[in-house]
Amino acid sequence: MSPRPATVRVPDPVPATPADVDAVLERLGRSPQADFEVVVRTPEGAPVVLRNAPLLRDGTPMPTRYWLVDPELNRLVGAVEAEGGVRAADAAIPPEAIAATHAAYAAERDAALPPGHSGPRPSGGVGGTRRGVKCLHAHYANLLAGADDPVGAWTEVAIAALDPHPSEEHP
Repeated sequence: MSPRPATVRVPDPVPATPADVDAVLERLGRSPQADFEVVVRTPEGAPVVLRNAPLLRDGTPMPTRYWLVDPELNRLVGAVEAEGGVRAADAAIPPEAIAATHAAYAAERDAALPPGHSGPRPSGGVGGTRRGVKCLHAHYANLLAGADDPVGAWTEVAIAALDPHPSEEHP
């Protein structure tokens, strides 16, 4: 397995550039439906983690605030999930810690809603989950973006266990 790519947190994210939109289009295979900022990049500048607006451009609620778009990291997290990682993380992390992570994520996302917004709102916590663990990708993105996410930290350890040659740098 190839080494996990090094990542760099962006100290002051700005709205996505046209190059960011093109890179995300290539990585997703479709145009992004929400405005976003790149909050974690590779050392070469490629997007790793996006911070999505809480509403899609058409006003639809977007529960996933942090989205992992790096192909290699997505592959590694997918390998952890394929080995039962979601159930294992859910069993390993105290429910109160997971609930606190969901609450912090939801509060941060909801604070980004436009002032006076009265329409539908995103719901749930990490990746829209109301309780427990649903998606290791979303938790890992949250961790890389700088959150205290015990499921994301568990995922980091699980990725390292899969990868016999981890990079020297950590996010």
